[in-house]
Amino acid sequence: MIDKGRRSSGVEKFDRYNVNEEIKATSVRLIQDGAEPIVIATDEALKMARAAELDLVEISPNQDPPVAKIIDYSKFKFEQLKKAKEAKKKQKVIHIKEVKMRPNIDSHDFDHKVKRAKE
Repeated sequence: MIDKGRRSSGVEKFDRYNVNEEIKATSVRLIQDGAEPIVIATDEALKMARAAELDLVEISPNQDPPVAKIIDYSKFKFEQLKKAKEAKKKQKVIHIKEVKMRPNIDSHDFDHKVKRAKE
């Protein structure tokens, strides 16, 4: 069944990230601001995130161990949507114009149609 009730905002959904208890790995590579990445148990990383009143977000789950960051998830989500909107704005959209002409068209009409097609 097709859902006709909702319209999209024009921006593709951002990737879903595992947050806090959703992280299944036993250890993560924790990235912190201004510090070297460290490999730490997921439970310890969660404790650190809770102490800072932030979220533990799994940034790259395909790595071994997965890469995680202690950040405010709602702010992170907002930034991701903002980046996606900017990327969509910067994409070049190609518009194809169709011009119909008859074989016995006058030269002025031909020039006018060509000029309008180039716009």
